[in-house]
Formats: sequence, C-alpha cells, structure tokens
Amino acid sequence: MELRALPSSPFPMRGAPGIQQDPVCPLQTYQIHTGLQHSIIRPTQPNCLPLDNVTLPQKLKEVGYSTHMVGKWHLGFYRRECMPTQRGFDSFFGSLLGSGDYYTHFKCDSPGICGYDLYENDNAAWDHDNGIYSTQMYTQKVQQILASHNPRKPIFLYIAYQAVHSPLQAPGRYFEHYRSINNINRRRYAAMLACLDEAINNVTLALRKYGYYENSIIIYSSDNGGQPMAGGSNWPLRGSKGTYWEGGIRAVGFVHSPLLKNKGSVCKELVHITDWFPTLITLAEGQIDEDIQLDGYDVWETISEGRRSPRVDILHNIDPIYTKAKNGSWAAGYGIWNTAIQSAIRVNHWKLLTGNPGYSDWVPPQAFSNAGPNRWHNERVSWSAGKTVWLFNITADPYERVDLSARHPEVVKQLLRRLSQFNKTAVPVRYPPKDPRSNPKLNGGVWGPWFKEDEKKKKSGKSKGANKQKKSKNKKKGNQKKGQSFHCRSRLAGG
Repeated sequence: MELRALPSSPFPMRGAPGIQQDPVCPLQTYQIHTGLQHSIIRPTQPNCLPLDNVTLPQKLKEVGYSTHMVGKWHLGFYRRECMPTQRGFDSFFGSLLGSGDYYTHFKCDSPGICGYDLYENDNAAWDHDNGIYSTQMYTQKVQQILASHNPRKPIFLYIAYQAVHSPLQAPGRYFEHYRSINNINRRRYAAMLACLDEAINNVTLALRKYGYYENSIIIYSSDNGGQPMAGGSNWPLRGSKGTYWEGGIRAVGFVHSPLLKNKGSVCKELVHITDWFPTLITLAEGQIDEDIQLDGYDVWETISEGRRSPRVDILHNIDPIYTKAKNGSWAAGYGIWNTAIQSAIRVNHWKLLTGNPGYSDWVPPQAFSNAGPNRWHNERVSWSAGKTVWLFNITADPYERVDLSARHPEVVKQLLRRLSQFNKTAVPVRYPPKDPRSNPKLNGGVWGPWFKEDEKKKKSGKSKGANKQKKSKNKKKGNQKKGQSFHCRSRLAGG
C-alpha cells in the first residue's frame, strides 16, 4: 500500500474530545529531550532544533517518499544546517520565523531589527512577493506541488499555515459574514479562520483532482490554545496560550482518511505529538530500530479502530528557568519535587501542575462584547497565598475548576515522582542570548542563516594553542556528550 500523508499540522490528536498541544509551539519530542523546554526560539538566537534529532520527513525519505513543506518553520535557522531543506524536506516554501505580516512578509523582532521572511528552499523568495495573503499563497503552492507530483508515488506534505496568529489580518471579503461581531479582534479572527477553512477545502479538492485522495491521510490540528488578547477564545477552558492550563494546551483537530475503519468517531484516548513519528512511519512501512526507545507510540489502531491507547501519561513540560513561584519549595513537594519549578504532567485521568502556571482566568464570551477583552467579565481565581501545586481529575473536570491536591496527597506524590523520573532524562536548556550578527541589515535585509562555518573554524583554530591536557579532557567530555545525544535522539526522535 502506498500512503500519502498530508498533515496540515503534524501535531497530536488528544483529549476528550479536544487535542492537547504544547503551550506555545509544539515540537515533535518532549521539550526536555531537545533542550527547547523554555519559551520559543527567538529570531536573533543562535539556536535551532538539535541537528542530531531525526525528523519525520527524514525517515519517510528513507522509504521513498517525496517530502515537501509549505508554511511556518519556526525551528531555528541560524545555521544553514538548521534549514528545512537540511532537515528532511525536498522543498520548502514559507517563513522561518514564528509570525510576520501576512502580505509583506516582513517581521520586526525589536525596533530597528526588521527583515524580510519568505523563502523558497534556501533563498529569499523575492519573486513571490506579490502582496498575496499568505494563507492563499501557501494554498496555491500546495496545489502546484500536487499537480506536478506523480500520484502513484508516495508524498509527505506538511502545511503549516500562518493563520490563525497575530497580526490579525484577512482579505476584506471574508469580513462580510461577521459584521455583527462588535469586537474588532474577534471579527478579524473569524475572517482569518474563514479564509483558512476555504484553504483546507481547496487542498482537499486538489487531492481529489490529482488522484491522491483515496489513499491519503489528512491530519489537521491547531498548534496551541488561543490568545484572548489577540482574538482567540478558549472558553470554557481555563487559561490561554503560553500556559499549562487546558486553555493553553487543548485545541481542535481531526484525522480524515478513506483508510479509517471507524469514520465519524471521536477519539477520547491519550494521544500525543510524539506518537505521530512511530504511527506514520509504521503506516509508510518504514523501519524503526527495535533497540530505539521512543517517547511516542503507534496509535493508528486507536484512531482508526477506536482501540485503547497504549499511552498512559503525557509530560506537558518542565521549564527549570521560567519565573519561579515565590512560595514554591521542596517541602511543598513532599521532598520529591521543588514546586517553585513550572511543570505539568498528565497520568491517566489525573493532571498535576506546579510552580507558576501562568494566566489562570476563564474568559467567557461576554468578555468580548466591546473593543477588547474586559477583565471585569473574567472569572478570576483566588487561592491561598503560597499555593504551588494543583491536582485535577481532568476527565471529570476538563475546565480545571476543582483542585483536588489537598484531598488526594498520595496521588500528588505519585505524579511528583513521575515528574522527577522524567526530569532525570532532561538535557540542559538551550536558550542562548541574542547574537548581533542575526540583524537582517547584515544579511541583505533578510532573516536567514548568519552563522558561518569559517568563523567556527577560526575560533577552533584559536583554541588550538590552549593547554594540551585541558584540550584532552575537553575532547573526552565532548565524546561522551556526543554519545549521550545520539542515544537521546535515537530514543526520542519524534519527527
């Protein structure tokens, strides 16, 4: 069987019945195993998805797939080796950063640090700068790829639309049906989403037109919860994007395919983003070495046939450098865990949060009745001073209204121990300071790779005069780290 996988976002199907993501921008392994467990990759940071992390397109290429990416990359680009075409994609058309203008494709990271951000493969796509709204432009590119590919040969197409994300922009005709929405941000958001819906329809029609549909799998998902201050709404869930509350990590999504056995069903089992890696490779008849331990599981039977998920837990994240909770302590964590650290974990029906969980309000629809979200309409939570642990039965209480940590201390201890076990496998956080060489002014006005290999060699040459004994020790340490990274990458490769 030839499989054509068309994810519009390679993210997880999870929840009851929602999807749970990482709080900002999902990766394909647990963040603690990539070093990217804090915040996002900033445009000016010399950072990217570790080069020893095997990606899903790399594995699919091994079994004959053509691999193409259209849309937002946002996994780092300071070196050419970090670019999408070096990480498994035969072609790339889209943006490198996390956001930007939908028409001009310019992005300012800070005053005076601005540049162009539209690429075709490894070069700035100036020829495509025709003022076309990005959602429509990306769809046109997808149609071109499908039209030129042989439908009898397998293809993996990853479409990461820019929408819906700030800045809130949409073509004028999409506002026509939403004039009754008074709140301008909600109105713009609705227009952007209408355009996105049309784009997904056009991609599906292209699959049918060019002969792919009957043997295709379409995976659609949002990447994280909405941002109420920018038109998003997570009601009745708690919190927002950037938090570990369900409003930050539970989103909408579906899997659509003629290959599904149970069509029209709702998956309420635990499924995480790391599961796509083994699931899709297995469907594509690829190879995963038996000695490799993955974070993910093959969940195709869970999705297609309604069987129980092999997964029993999900590490949402552990961020050791996020703002510490002032009153957190080892004592509050029963000597098992320092509750000052921001973390969240799900085990079966239970969800535990520690540290500073972030914006914690519920934002109901009436909060958007005027120009912007009105905090007076929000349901604000008051808890006793010093609280740094929360426990919820997330199946019975997906809105996180009833904290059960005081009622079930043994469950709290159990989940804290699981957090501690995960933390022992974590790699150091990769969050370097900004590099002034990243300024687009130094790169022809374009955001793009700035780290030059010859500069690395020069630095290496300077270090050659260092103490030989120190050099020998460093070399041994370096070899050990390399071996550990390879084991971690092999075990946790999530695509």
